[in-house]
Amino acid sequence: MNKQQLASKIWESANQMRSKIEANEYKDYILGFIFYKFLSETEVARLKARDFAEEDLPSLVEDDEETVEFVKGECGYFIAYENLFSTWVAKGGDFEISNVRDALSAFSRNIDPARKHVFDGIFDTLQTGLSKLGTDTRSQSKAARDLIYLIKDIPMDGRQDYDVLGFIYEYLISNFAANAGKKAGEFYTPHEVSMLMSEIVSWHLAGRENITIYDPTSGSGSLLINIGKAVARRNGDPDSIKYYAQELKENTYNLTRMNLVMRGILPDNIVARNGDTLEDDWPWFDSVENKDETYDPLFVDAVVSNPPYSQNWDSEDKELDPRFKFGVAPERRADYAFLLHDLYHLRPDGIMCIVLPHGVLFRGDEGAIRKNLVENRHIQAIIGLPGAIFFGTDIPTIVMVLRKQRESSDVLVVDASKHFVKEGKSKKLRASDIRRIVDAVTTGATVDKFSRLVTIDEIRANDYNLNIPRYVDSSDAAESWDVYATMFGGIPKAEVDSLDCYWKVWPSLKAQLYIEGGGSCLASVTDNVAATVKANVDVISFLGGYRDTLAHLPAELRKRLVDRASQVDTLAEEDHIAELLRDALSGVALVDGYDAYQALDDAWTVISGDLEVIQTEGKGAVRKVDPRMGGKKNGKDVEGQDGWAGRILPFALVQEHLLAEDVKKITSRDSRLGEISQEVDEILESFDEEDKGSSAAVNDKGSFVPAELKKAVKAIGKHPESDFEQGLVRAQILLDEEKGLKKANKEARMALEETTKEVIEGLTDAQCDDLLAAKWIEPLQVELLALPETVVSDFIAKVAALNAKYATTYSDVCNQIDDAESQLADMLGQLTGNEHDMAGIAELRKLLGGE
Repeated sequence: MNKQQLASKIWESANQMRSKIEANEYKDYILGFIFYKFLSETEVARLKARDFAEEDLPSLVEDDEETVEFVKGECGYFIAYENLFSTWVAKGGDFEISNVRDALSAFSRNIDPARKHVFDGIFDTLQTGLSKLGTDTRSQSKAARDLIYLIKDIPMDGRQDYDVLGFIYEYLISNFAANAGKKAGEFYTPHEVSMLMSEIVSWHLAGRENITIYDPTSGSGSLLINIGKAVARRNGDPDSIKYYAQELKENTYNLTRMNLVMRGILPDNIVARNGDTLEDDWPWFDSVENKDETYDPLFVDAVVSNPPYSQNWDSEDKELDPRFKFGVAPERRADYAFLLHDLYHLRPDGIMCIVLPHGVLFRGDEGAIRKNLVENRHIQAIIGLPGAIFFGTDIPTIVMVLRKQRESSDVLVVDASKHFVKEGKSKKLRASDIRRIVDAVTTGATVDKFSRLVTIDEIRANDYNLNIPRYVDSSDAAESWDVYATMFGGIPKAEVDSLDCYWKVWPSLKAQLYIEGGGSCLASVTDNVAATVKANVDVISFLGGYRDTLAHLPAELRKRLVDRASQVDTLAEEDHIAELLRDALSGVALVDGYDAYQALDDAWTVISGDLEVIQTEGKGAVRKVDPRMGGKKNGKDVEGQDGWAGRILPFALVQEHLLAEDVKKITSRDSRLGEISQEVDEILESFDEEDKGSSAAVNDKGSFVPAELKKAVKAIGKHPESDFEQGLVRAQILLDEEKGLKKANKEARMALEETTKEVIEGLTDAQCDDLLAAKWIEPLQVELLALPETVVSDFIAKVAALNAKYATTYSDVCNQIDDAESQLADMLGQLTGNEHDMAGIAELRKLLGGE
């Protein structure tokens, strides 16, 4: 189930539940039931891995102490057969709300003591809210049953390319924020921002064996999850990472634990706490009674956080707290309180990333804290993000990267505000934008209009104001106009020279486009810039050389992906291929390597999803065909099966490669249908209004009425006389042909679908490999080969715009104005009126130079 299908299901259910549940509470119910489904399915899967058969499951009863202890040892909890999610579904109409209450109570008393910190109270929000599902037991049972049936198909196996719980959470918040009166930014860090922070943290932690990460405002837990995935991708062992999470709100704290467990993190590696981060720092001992034995300060390898922006906090006496040795944040804005808390919990060689509002860079009452952070070399990088990147707020945000110990005192300032893609009202970082930022941070690179390594002396000179525009100017250069060229014509040499990066690669092209024009200008020598550029030998060589550079890539990718589909590490392989691309394009001018990376990442979404299916189900999954459920008929949703779909291979791809003749016949009929439609329209347009009005064969809307047309043609007989009658006869012939073609195509499409199903199920291994290459590699190669073509097109557009800019001189404009005034004066001279009108016209003509 992809995101769109999942969102559609959730929205449908939410609309049905609106009369029962407050919109902002709906998420608590659906997320609770999803997690219970996950735990139920996990227990069954682990038991079956231990040789339990399906028929053994009913023996899972709470009275069997030995089995209960065994299951608790395997899972950390025990769920009896009668309380399994699948049993609820199987009950159908017999399901009652009491089944949920009994199951949640039983879960609470059957948690393994060693896992109590992970599971204890995790369903409290769901348990206490069940009564809100309806006014009586019957209505509550129906509402719960509707929810259960909604989520029974939601994927729980962790193989999706997105964070299922986090996505549902963000989706619900975004749709119900108005009613909830809250901003999603308080709870959920957008996936792209998480990935940016993850890549920076994982780069710093690369090569370490055992890693601890901490999020003191964990929300849904998605930030921790993404950090963990990125670290595991570099270090190879996801079980070597320990997660610390703290969250103030109980229902969100429960969500943190649910999400971490659902992502396959070992319970022993989850340490979560429900508490106020600023008021009640991470506990260093379990209880006062055993303080001496359990004293253990928390210092970690990485801290990541997206705290609530500029919230009030109790700053009284906080100067005594060792966390705030660099200063106490203002009472009305706790942003630096969270930052200093995070920094305090870092190990000396650790790293932290924190999302903050842009104001922390320059607000006056926080200046002392900024000074202390800069002077103590803690700030490694400041990254300005695009506005509107968090749901529900246009507040500009930054990511600040800090270290406990650094040798350098320089600060990298990055302005990434111009690098995004627009999605509706929101902005989103693309994979290439993330890579561009991470590369700058990890190399400390200065890139024009993007990033700059700023010395501490410059920051001191600016009184520790860290506002990004003071250090990086990412604005577009203001357009200038050359006075000489404006007056006398020609193209300014300076503006032609601004295209120097192109002239260096295509040295012979400049002379084919421009010649000396006198003074400081050149003259354009071609009216067809595009044709001249595309015919230039250097441009042709550039395009050919690029194709040669990537000629080896399809075979290499086939070897890495298709031949090794069952063994590919989907987490790490994209990085390996990105390095191959980077190496291949390192000597290629003009083509932006980040565009190539974006093409790879777009393709990887499909490739990685297919690889995970193959690695889970085996290579035979390529030959699988599944019923396609749902669809529309007459504009309405249809229940049940609506054809077939390949589990991995799209029918259209298989038809294109193996059933091209069948497709060609259908396409040919479609083409003829288009011709018929056009000819029928032309016949209708040829009729005059009198003929159309006199015949029932044509309605008021100017279309044929099939039954009336047939009658009219029958009455005309074999010898139509007028053009109108001939048109009616011809139209009937065409419509009869159209009917036959449509019937033939409908039958052909149905037959083609069945044939395609049979072809997929009977594919040879070699055919499977060829089709996987066609799905994964060919589209990527096409996208990559289009990049230099885009470079050439962009250059042509720039030259054409430059030529057009100075095509009309000021003298030309003045002459055009003189001509227009003269014509207007002549027209005024032809006007008549009373003596006052004529006096006014005469004065106007005098001003226009007409007299």
